[in-house]
Amino acid sequence: MLSSINHDIAERLKEVAQLLHDQGSNPFRVQAYRHAAETLVQLEKPVNEILKSEGLDGLKHLPAIGESIARAVRDLVLTGRLPMLERLRGETEPVNLLASVPGIGRKMAERLHYELAIDTLEDLELAAYDGRLSHFKGIGDKRLSGIISSLTERLGRVRSKSESTRLEAPSIEELLDVDREYREKDAANQLHKFAPRRFNPTGQAWLPV
Repeated sequence: MLSSINHDIAERLKEVAQLLHDQGSNPFRVQAYRHAAETLVQLEKPVNEILKSEGLDGLKHLPAIGESIARAVRDLVLTGRLPMLERLRGETEPVNLLASVPGIGRKMAERLHYELAIDTLEDLELAAYDGRLSHFKGIGDKRLSGIISSLTERLGRVRSKSESTRLEAPSIEELLDVDREYREKDAANQLHKFAPRRFNPTGQAWLPV
């Protein structure tokens, strides 16, 4: 049975490959990440066990995984994050990025970007949970469910099977409770405010956190 952590890391590598392709990167570099993802999918042993027992060299000895990708896999195992992927996500033009989510075509991506000011996948995920997408023309319950599922897959932190058992994702009800509490504290002016760097030329502290 395929290890969950291998599958999760393979998905991250596939996303790197797709973003590199979208940004016109070297085709050989794109293929390197795709081949590495295929290797992880076919592995029977979890990569975190390989890293623990054999170190970075154990990852480098896997088929189609060189030193740079081995380091990327190691970072994902140890921290659940891949800075390169985060940079690629940030450098992707917002409309193209939104259109890459299943269920969202280019026209809808443009509307989401310009009408709801959604620039990133994280923005889209927030809109999916705070009710904005459910009231957006063209997005029904089925499509919204698919969008949430896709975003969970793409943005979810990589965890080992044991971690996934211990750390369950919060329910929608819990998220809505947090949102309600946030709005109530904001209305009562009880939240700290900071100055966002984007779209804030005067440097005014207005965004509550």
